[in-house]
Amino acid sequence: MKAIWKARLVATAFAAAFGASAQAQQEIKIGVIYPLTGSLAAAGAEMRSALELAADIINNGAKGVGDLPFAAGGGLPNLKGAKIKLVFADHQGNPQIGSTEAERLISQEKVVALVGAYNSNVTATASQVAERNKVPFLNPESSSQSLTLRGFKWFFRTTPHDEFFAHNAFEFLKEVEGKKNIKIASVATFSENTLFGNEASKLQSKMAGMQGYNIVKQVSYPAKTTQLTSEVQTLKAANPTVLVQNSYSEAILSMKTYKELGYLPDMILANDAGFADTEFVKTLGKDAEYVISREVWALDLAQKKPIIKQVNDLFNARYKINFTGNSARSFTGLMVMADAINRAGSTDPEAIRKALTETNIPAAKLIMPWKGVKFDESGQNTLGAGILVQILDGKYNTIWPADLATREVVWPMPKWDQRR
Repeated sequence: MKAIWKARLVATAFAAAFGASAQAQQEIKIGVIYPLTGSLAAAGAEMRSALELAADIINNGAKGVGDLPFAAGGGLPNLKGAKIKLVFADHQGNPQIGSTEAERLISQEKVVALVGAYNSNVTATASQVAERNKVPFLNPESSSQSLTLRGFKWFFRTTPHDEFFAHNAFEFLKEVEGKKNIKIASVATFSENTLFGNEASKLQSKMAGMQGYNIVKQVSYPAKTTQLTSEVQTLKAANPTVLVQNSYSEAILSMKTYKELGYLPDMILANDAGFADTEFVKTLGKDAEYVISREVWALDLAQKKPIIKQVNDLFNARYKINFTGNSARSFTGLMVMADAINRAGSTDPEAIRKALTETNIPAAKLIMPWKGVKFDESGQNTLGAGILVQILDGKYNTIWPADLATREVVWPMPKWDQRR
């Protein structure tokens, strides 16, 4: 009897261990690094929500979005229905914290891949950790061009970068001059002083010169500053026709300061980031009107691509907000990573990396207005595209390129004292 009882105990322990192992295999941990506290917490919260929606669709499905990958639910089919588990880390907008959190996710949480990190300077440090540890890192949002010029083998970026966006901006300005029969006499740049702002302003200055525009001033300010009075006074004295701006959370502060000091150029052409945050229009109301921003996504594009509204409806129903260009890119980034893991049929990092290099997702399966997702040797998506939107009637309206535009551009911006 003792022998039988002992055998049963061993069998029970084995079954429990096997069951735990099988259960563990059904869960694939992906580390996600975003600014969840600090000055960018609002943007971080929206991106977190977008990632959670993507994971939920992969794991449990979604009705009415048949073209979207994994919409049938049930997890990753090539890994026997394994479910995605997101492990969040808060980098607080700090590159050192981003690096430390990447180490923790890899060494302690044992994630199979990383996604993040919005801020270009944090993406730079966190992806260095991933590269050193040979763990795939997918960046959905950071636009600093240098990120894909480092010769990394484990880094992949789905969004276009700032050289691409700068080219779009000045192509648009040339078209405006022709259509409106105007002359843009001068351009100034206004930028936060981290990797994002510094690189973007250099590229914009270079592109402006190539297009024959006179750069009268390039002004930078400390990231996360709470005071922009002297910088805005400098811009006011320079009096550019167009102000090209690269700001995170300071986008709202800058607009308040412009109004306070009675400054406004003919147009503010923003480089996304803080100008695309839901808080921008929500906080400023009518004072946000007429600003133009480069973008990668807009809800009005659903008129020509229904999947945009279908997925946004799911997002809005759950979180009571619409996607922004930031959160739409985060959603897409996780979908791309899940696609690669599924095709790899494995959680082995090298298998996932190889699958990422072979990614070829068509436009019809994306909520982005892109031709698809396909990476070159540097890890850059070659099929991404940009648009320009203008805030009119409290909404972001696509104004460029012409084949996607839903509204005509309003130019110039009415001065503060000319607004109702």
